Amino acid sequence: MTSAPDANKPSDIRGTTPDDYWKSFEEKWTSLLTYRYLEREWGSLDNNVAEGHFMKLRHDMRNTTGGIMAAPLCVASPECGGFNDNVVVPNPLIASMQILDPARDVKKLMILPDNLHTGRRLGFSRALVVDADHPDRVIAISTGVGFSLGDVPEGYQKIDNPPIDVVDSPDLPPLHQVFNAQRISHGVWQLPLLTAELASPDAALHIGPQHIALETASTELAQALSSAQLQINDWYVMFVNRGKVGPFITQGEAFVGANGKVGTRMNLIDEGDNHRVVSTSAATFSAAAN
Repeated sequence: MTSAPDANKPSDIRGTTPDDYWKSFEEKWTSLLTYRYLEREWGSLDNNVAEGHFMKLRHDMRNTTGGIMAAPLCVASPECGGFNDNVVVPNPLIASMQILDPARDVKKLMILPDNLHTGRRLGFSRALVVDADHPDRVIAISTGVGFSLGDVPEGYQKIDNPPIDVVDSPDLPPLHQVFNAQRISHGVWQLPLLTAELASPDAALHIGPQHIALETASTELAQALSSAQLQINDWYVMFVNRGKVGPFITQGEAFVGANGKVGTRMNLIDEGDNHRVVSTSAATFSAAAN
């Protein structure tokens, strides 16, 4: 006997008819928490925003020293090889971020994309993440690889996707709390069962909660090995499998390097899907400047 489908489980937009595709996309896009909560403005997709790619910086996007975290940078610049949702169903494969500036006094980021090659199935891209008020100030270098899961119908219209009105304050909850990542034990964090808030339109765990959970766990492991407050410098994630069920749990380790550096590597595991590895990260940290 076939069980009834779970009404709370996100559906894959690839099963939608062409006539209903963009209505379904709008529902899924506006349900997704990542871009709305972090207030990313994407001129090619979102209506009533400035042309270009921008994201404000808030206290909850920073570490204990006021330096920028990696996860917000990866949300601001979600490298996918030049594939956008208005052209294909995109799937990121690799995201790499080299952080040059902790951006303690930066109010808003601007992304300067450079699509190197966008083929039929694979795409390769890079971007500079800069201070929107002083574009010659480079905050980070982003590179990535993306994969197309299939073409989409023509007729995309920009979507009214108003950001959640988050008033910046030192009292904002940390991002892992907003995305329901819970600490299980030292360096082990868990995201809940997959819901529409955490899912991309193809019904897989979105990159936003993945970056946040992986960085939260990595930072905890790294900080335990250092007497200094740390700043993340390099962040690399491979998206290995689509996260389809959940809960999703981190599993990782940290290593002491030379000159006060600490490195981590971390897996995110889909416990509800035969314990498959969804993504894997590598990071390096160094002592934050005073």
